[in-house]
Amino acid sequence: MSDLLGVAVLGAGHMGADHIRRLDRVVSGARVAAVADPDVERAKRAVAGIPGARVHAEAEAALDAPGVEAVLIASPGPAHEEALLAAFARGLPVLCEKPMVPGSRGALRIVEAEVRLGRRLAQIGFMRRYDAEYGRLKAVLDEGRLGRPLMLHCVHRNVSSPPDFTSAMLIDSSVAHEIDAARWLLGEELTAVTVVRPRSSGRAPEGLLDPQFVLFETAGGALVDVEVFVNCGFGYQVRCEAVCEAGSARIGEGHGMLVTSAGGAREEVAQDYLVRFADAYDREVQAWVEAVRRGRVTGPSAWDGYAASAVAEAGVRAQESGVRTTVDLAPRPALYA
Repeated sequence: MSDLLGVAVLGAGHMGADHIRRLDRVVSGARVAAVADPDVERAKRAVAGIPGARVHAEAEAALDAPGVEAVLIASPGPAHEEALLAAFARGLPVLCEKPMVPGSRGALRIVEAEVRLGRRLAQIGFMRRYDAEYGRLKAVLDEGRLGRPLMLHCVHRNVSSPPDFTSAMLIDSSVAHEIDAARWLLGEELTAVTVVRPRSSGRAPEGLLDPQFVLFETAGGALVDVEVFVNCGFGYQVRCEAVCEAGSARIGEGHGMLVTSAGGAREEVAQDYLVRFADAYDREVQAWVEAVRRGRVTGPSAWDGYAASAVAEAGVRAQESGVRTTVDLAPRPALYA
C-alpha cells in the first residue's frame, strides 16, 4: 500500500463532492486517486485543484485507474449493488453510503457475495455511529446504570424534501438512519413496524404524505418511535431519547450558536445534514481509512446494510397497508457474528 491510500470516489453529486473535499482536505492518510460520474463535467469541478485525480464517466474505469486501493461509493442507491460487486471482484475495500442496496433481495446478494469471499470488504455509511452525542448515548446504555432500555423516542426533520421525493422515501431513505441507530444502540434486531400519519403538512408537495409516525418493535421487547417530517420548513433536526428502567438520556438538543441581542435570544438551527453531522462524517471516513491501511474493515457491516434495507422494506409495506408488518430477516452468517 502506498504512503497515501488511493481512493476512487464513485459519484460527484452533493454527497460525493463533500467526500472528495473531505478526503483531500480533512482526512489524513488518503488521497483522491479517481472519480467516476456520468456527468463528467461535474466530476471535473469536484476534483478541481486536486493533483493526480483522474476523472471517468464509468465506475469500473475508476476502479481500474492507477493507484486505486479502496473505493468510496456515493452514487445513487440503485447503482450500489453493481459497484459493490465490482469492488469485491477486485478485492478492494469499500465505504458505501447508505442505502447499501435499496431492496432487501439485492442487499442479501451483497451479504452472500461477501460471505463467499470469506472476509469483510464493505463498511456501510451509517455515520451516526461516529457522532459524538450518539457515541455518548451508546456508552451510557452499554454501562447499564440506567437499567434496561424500554423505549427510544426519535425525531428526524428536514427543511424540505428534494424533487421527486416519495412517501416511501420517508421510510427507506430518511428513517433508514434511525433503523440502524436503534439496532446499534439497543443491540437488538427490529422485528415489526407500524406506520401511522397525521394530516399532511401544507408545506408538503402534492401527493407526499408528510409527516409520518413510525413505530418499531425489537426482538427484546423495546419500542422505538420516529417522527419523520421532511418539509418542516425551519431546519434540520435529529433527536433521540432513550427511556430506561432507572432513568433517561436525550441527545440532539442544541448544535447551533445562541445569539442574544435587543432583549431577545435566537438559536441557530442547522439547515443540512452535512452541517449537523459534519464531524461524524469526518470521523467515519478517517476511521475507515485508518482501518483499511491496517488491512482491516470495521464499522457497520454489509449485514447492517441488509438489515436496514429489510426493515425499511417492511416499513414501506406497513405504510401502504396501514397495518403492523413483521420484518423477515435471513439467518445471520457467522462472518457477521
